Amino acid sequence: MNALAADKLSQNWLFKYKLYHIPFWCVYHYFWWVIAVGDALAAASSMFFSAYTVKILFYVIFQALAVYFNLYFLIPRYLEKNRLPQYIIYLAITIICASSLINTGYYLSAFLAHCTITKMFGAEAGSFFHFFNTSLPSTLASMTLAMSIKLTKNWIQAQRKQQIMEKEKLETELKFLKYQFNPHFLFNSINSIFFLIHKNPDMASDSLAKFSGLLRYQLYECNDQQISLDKEITYLKNFIELEKLRQNNNVEVIFEVEQPSIEYWGIAPFILMTFVENAFKHVSKHSDSPNWISIKLSTNEGQLDLLITNSTSPDEANEAVTYGGIGLKNVQRRLDLLYPDQHELDIQHADNCFEVKLRLKLSELGFENKDFWNKEHGLLEQG
Repeated sequence: MNALAADKLSQNWLFKYKLYHIPFWCVYHYFWWVIAVGDALAAASSMFFSAYTVKILFYVIFQALAVYFNLYFLIPRYLEKNRLPQYIIYLAITIICASSLINTGYYLSAFLAHCTITKMFGAEAGSFFHFFNTSLPSTLASMTLAMSIKLTKNWIQAQRKQQIMEKEKLETELKFLKYQFNPHFLFNSINSIFFLIHKNPDMASDSLAKFSGLLRYQLYECNDQQISLDKEITYLKNFIELEKLRQNNNVEVIFEVEQPSIEYWGIAPFILMTFVENAFKHVSKHSDSPNWISIKLSTNEGQLDLLITNSTSPDEANEAVTYGGIGLKNVQRRLDLLYPDQHELDIQHADNCFEVKLRLKLSELGFENKDFWNKEHGLLEQG
């Protein structure tokens, strides 16, 4: 067996049988002995190199046994199962038994020192029950300390476990919301292309090419939690062009983007998409009055403002405000999860207009995403 394997084996034994607790109990009793004696060197000398060593050893051993009996037997079997009366009775018996065994250490110390108990520990030490004045409070204090440490440790572990569970639940819910949205979008897009195949094959071919690009974006380019805002805007432009082909000339679409400077801002994928899709879904279909959609997006120092308005009929407005299925419900939930206290969403509706205002605090992309963004835009020098 090599030295590394031997060291690993010793560590396993150390933690499996909790042998590392032995130094803790020695230090614990030494600390209290220092307080009693008032001198650290004198306490160490009397504790380890005198007739009092046997008495101290009885404190260390039997208090440790009482503590572990309580932690690993009484608490799991009685306290954790809400059997409080039985637990209190057995705990009291454990403390009394441990204290009684500790008391015998006084007599053994005197015997090994060839001295009487009264001479070694004072005239009042003639009674066995006299030592309960020290052993009983000491044992009770040790068990209280151990329970406090154990409960604190369990609380910390429970908190960590709860945080892990909440994180896993959050990630699972976000993935569910994202994948629930994708089929919704695909279904609408396929319907658009199917409509154009019969009406205008050339437009259908153009739409299919754009749809292919959108699908590639969904499958390969938006799997990260954050993508570049520039990509998301490009995706929106392609989607709007696809929808404009389907709408033909019946709907006037205005899409304005204001970017004062090129920044490395990131955004969760498809956060903006649902609002745009909802506008096209619920835009009015009037034949005697204008049908329109206005989309305005601006960024300023990490803040994104999105304003989407569309004409609508009374029936369409009522349907849209109930979120038109799962689309807006999902995006509102994703906003709450991904941007807590970092977004403002206001949805207004009237008989002839539907309006969505979104204000979002963007996050800056990491260095890897910055490099990728730069490469795509030809901003990194070769070599």
